[in-house]
Amino acid sequence: MSRVVHWLQTREQQLFYIVNRKIRHSVLDSVLSIVTHMGGATFTIAVTLLIGLFGSGSWSLAGWQSLAALAVSHIPVAVVKRKYPRRRPYLVLPETNICKNPLTDHSFPSGHSTAIFSVVVPFIAAAPVLGFVLLPLATTVSLSRIYLGLHYPSDCAAGIAIGTCAGFGTIALIS
Repeated sequence: MSRVVHWLQTREQQLFYIVNRKIRHSVLDSVLSIVTHMGGATFTIAVTLLIGLFGSGSWSLAGWQSLAALAVSHIPVAVVKRKYPRRRPYLVLPETNICKNPLTDHSFPSGHSTAIFSVVVPFIAAAPVLGFVLLPLATTVSLSRIYLGLHYPSDCAAGIAIGTCAGFGTIALIS
């Protein structure tokens, strides 16, 4: 079993370095430093609350579903971060490119990835054509977390899974 774990860790580090070091560009540095905040608390709460309050019909419903999914999704994130503390990659891996003011709390799972996917799923369910814009945007937010040296790929994958499940769960419960 330890050979499998070692193999997985090695592949994850390789993938991390591809995203974090190999595709560096000054334009990406600027763009991803901005895009990453679309998965942050301020942006996700503000957008969902505004759409819930001021949207009409299915838009308002999707806004409230997204806000509920956002709130619910962060319960498992908080629990897992405490139960399985994982140091951020820039603290562990040498020669990691990092952003300004890097976070120092635990990295697993990615809260930004969780947030953005929990928010976009109800909107995509309300208007599937939005998936062509929202899924690439949410994926870019998740990749930005790796690019900025704040998360491993598995942190983001776990966040995507939690956020997606929370989004679908709230759609099922709040209709």
